[in-house]
Amino acid sequence: MPTEEKTTYTYLDAIGAALEAEMERDDNVFLIGEDVGQFGGAFKVTKGFLDKFGERRVVDTPIAETGVTGLAAGAALVGLRPVVEFQFADFISCAFDPIINVLARHHWRTGDPMPVTMRAPFGGRLRAGPTHSQSVESYFAHVPGIKIVMPGLAEDVAGLLIASIRDNNPVLFLENKYLYRRLTAQHPVSLEPIPLGKARVAREGSDVTLVTYSAGVHQGLEIAERLAEQQDISVEVIDLRTVVPMDVETIVESVRKTSRAVVLHEAAEHLGMGAEIAAMIQKECFWWLDQPVERVAALNTPTPTSPPLEDAVIPQPAMIEETVVKVVRA
Repeated sequence: MPTEEKTTYTYLDAIGAALEAEMERDDNVFLIGEDVGQFGGAFKVTKGFLDKFGERRVVDTPIAETGVTGLAAGAALVGLRPVVEFQFADFISCAFDPIINVLARHHWRTGDPMPVTMRAPFGGRLRAGPTHSQSVESYFAHVPGIKIVMPGLAEDVAGLLIASIRDNNPVLFLENKYLYRRLTAQHPVSLEPIPLGKARVAREGSDVTLVTYSAGVHQGLEIAERLAEQQDISVEVIDLRTVVPMDVETIVESVRKTSRAVVLHEAAEHLGMGAEIAAMIQKECFWWLDQPVERVAALNTPTPTSPPLEDAVIPQPAMIEETVVKVVRA
């Protein structure tokens, strides 16, 4: 059934709608990556795009992440707006050199724009093992010059992707593949750009602030609702949407109101985004805090293929809920 005939759309549908809309709006936008054309993408996001836009704008490539990324950089320098698809975010490590030494640095060296959007499905819960389940945001968050966008709701995906494509900086657009067909929203898909670097208060609360992004938003909202009903705990959920740049103002305003904070993400806790966020909260909200900032994140270990072992590594609802309650009740 075509997307427009459905009563709801998925996280995956919204990505496809955004790509199609931008390609129709701007002839300089083109797609490039492994299997994006004839196969329609590893997760079928670009199914039908080759027939509609042709092989000059939907470019299938060999398995060569370094070469694809370098080609995209060159295309951007002559005025095009490439959208690179990495089949899995795990494979992005092959392209470290062009991403870090070309995409991220070029504007600082020359003043030229570098409008390259890199789409990468990431994360676990699909029982895909250690080389198809990684969360890679922290690898690049340390590198000046790259924006990192990580949508957590189906309603936001299209607007954030459109803003990324129109941005003159390289953008790493990380899509949690577990959410692809699990999150839905009501039609029509909003194609209004959502400003990068602006968080969203996904749920207002008064007892504790839960700062999160991507799949953590869905988890956080469910836990907040359950705690409100069962334990009379009011959780404010902050959806960062953009990890870099980060909306510090929204986080600080919330924590100063609730006086407690928990940071949730799927990536490993060690040197993860939670450490940066917790340090920032400690600095900006020290005199407002009633409890130390807590982090809930994955263990510092490769993601197992075994379902019980993967569940033991990645944050589960019971662990998140227990941490939130501990911070509030302590």
